[in-house]
Amino acid sequence: MVIGGGQAGLAAAYYLRRAGIDYVVLDAQSSPGGAWPHGWDSLRLFSIARHSSLPGWPMPSFSDGYPTAQHVVDYLTAYEKRYDVPMHRSVQVTSVGRARDGLLVHTDAGTWSARHVISATGTWWRPFRPLMGLPGRQLHTVDYRNPLEFSGQKVVVVGGGNSGAQVAADLVPHAQLTWMTRRPPRYLPDEIDGKALFDIASRGVGELGDIVAVPPVREARDNGLLVATPMDTEALAEADVVIWCTGFRAALGHLAPLQLRDARGHVPTEGTTAVGEPRLHLLGYGSWTGPASATLIGVGPTAKATVARIASSLA
Repeated sequence: MVIGGGQAGLAAAYYLRRAGIDYVVLDAQSSPGGAWPHGWDSLRLFSIARHSSLPGWPMPSFSDGYPTAQHVVDYLTAYEKRYDVPMHRSVQVTSVGRARDGLLVHTDAGTWSARHVISATGTWWRPFRPLMGLPGRQLHTVDYRNPLEFSGQKVVVVGGGNSGAQVAADLVPHAQLTWMTRRPPRYLPDEIDGKALFDIASRGVGELGDIVAVPPVREARDNGLLVATPMDTEALAEADVVIWCTGFRAALGHLAPLQLRDARGHVPTEGTTAVGEPRLHLLGYGSWTGPASATLIGVGPTAKATVARIASSLA
């Protein structure tokens, strides 16, 4: 059983199919694409198409350099069809529990049993929102769609990663923008894209965290319109809107009955296999479940290793 039909779930499906293992994928969404259909309108990948592919089939090229979110959705939709993924949609997994010979997956459409479960629910559905009693409107990256509704308003964007930079650049022509970061933003050299970040993370040298200057970000920065300022409580309080681009946590609520999480909210793993429940595997949540495993190109190696371990156990 694979829980989650986004990029991590599809990578797992590819290798399960190759291994000849019977499986199904349960996805809470009504249509393909995982979290990608829910991003803001101008969202761009920070890697070009050839560096953003799932295993087995390259992402089609994108004429304008960095692919849009819709291009990713189209690719994931076609990928699911190409490999005939046995997908069950609009199925919400409520909990996972133990049984004598496997795991029970409880959903709003009934209960399933499986010898092994791959949890691939990602992080988009659990945004991290700082608890601050501010008078203005409080939004998160997941709530932002386009800049038109903020025209003329005082908007503070908080966050020094790729999301913060892209949302801030999107708002520059429309709002009275302040971009706040905890430290000065770190841009990769313009000739380097997200593939370099993946390579660094895969070698265990560092985390994915630097900003890739996709064209709108580069233009706003070079025109002096995208200037980060330190955190300022007074400016936050005076804003009409604060958009928190402050990241996400792993969406693991469905695993609560197994009582596996540590103080950080992670499930301790050996590779992607839960230490306290070897029939459970966690895929695509970030570096703790594999280097760069939360990226399109990075999830493939950990998905392959996960399925190899499952195949060995079943054998």
